[in-house]
Amino acid sequence: VQLVESGGGSVQAGGSLRLSCAASGSIFRANAMTWYRQSPGKPRELVALITIGGNTNYADSVKGRFTISRDNANNTVYLQMNSLKPEDTAVYSCNLPPGRNYVPWGPGTQVTVSS
Repeated sequence: VQLVESGGGSVQAGGSLRLSCAASGSIFRANAMTWYRQSPGKPRELVALITIGGNTNYADSVKGRFTISRDNANNTVYLQMNSLKPEDTAVYSCNLPPGRNYVPWGPGTQVTVSS
């Protein structure tokens, strides 16, 4: 089982980034997938979730700015982030939804938003 995140970087406030998470096929096809983020000194928080059927859920702090999607043919989940704010700065990771047995965490991808 492997999760590999990519697409992070440094942008100015108001900018956009698109994150990708490549997951092992067996895990991806059978599960909802979730993006999380963690800033230094803060607990990991759920950012967005997408079910197998494509239903989505977002943290209030990112609603209207972030969009989660999944490509079932390529076992990849995406996070389109628009109108980025400095408070979005964090390491972003993907995994199963809360309450499930997480698979080993990938390296994550750093997002840094400057004001």
